[in-house]
Amino acid sequence: MLELKHISFSADEKEILRDVNLTIDDGKFVVITGPNGGGKSTLAKIIAGILQPESGQIFLDGEDITNWGITERANAGISFAFQQPVRFKGVTVMDLITLASGKELTTAAACDYLSQVGLCAKDYINREVNASLSGGELKRIEIATVMARKTKLSLFDEPEAGIDLWSFKNLIDVFEKMHEEIQGSIVIISHQERILNIADQVVVIAGGKVEKIGPKEEVLPGLFGIDTGCRGMREGM
Repeated sequence: MLELKHISFSADEKEILRDVNLTIDDGKFVVITGPNGGGKSTLAKIIAGILQPESGQIFLDGEDITNWGITERANAGISFAFQQPVRFKGVTVMDLITLASGKELTTAAACDYLSQVGLCAKDYINREVNASLSGGELKRIEIATVMARKTKLSLFDEPEAGIDLWSFKNLIDVFEKMHEEIQGSIVIISHQERILNIADQVVVIAGGKVEKIGPKEEVLPGLFGIDTGCRGMREGM
């Protein structure tokens, strides 16, 4: 279980998060949504350990991890997929997926992860994770590495960015399969209604604070009526 207690964060004298309290139970599929600039990505980076909160505490299974860095949190079972994936010159896709899994993988096993995210494995398995790959390709490869890690908590920041419509449908299937097979918690930062519709719990963040939280059946019917800038999320589906 992940617990955030009274988390606040500011940058350049601007308050981005204000007294955020959030509990993510084991095995839950949680989608955090809200307007751009509301603090969603900042919150994701604080959970991952990339940013440190100005005040407040973070607990993982009852242990205070507030001052832990990204490596310590990764070792404790928190995976994070960036909104803009990192490129690794000299590292192949096979290397990256094997490293993520923490064990020796057969080529067939690594290729299976790539196939699940809509990539033709034979075209990618030996390629370098560098500038020759598009943003959408990198995004799918990064999702494949998170799948391979099978961690306690998998965190995705707008995984739909750069994903074409056909692949987006596959992406929904991937998240549903992850939730079923890994039995860990999945937290996704997203505006996409179809991702919201497969969540156990929806969290609406606006103006740096939690505006609403609850099961999708309770939150979604009124979500687009809330004056948080979310109305545009439905558009462009």
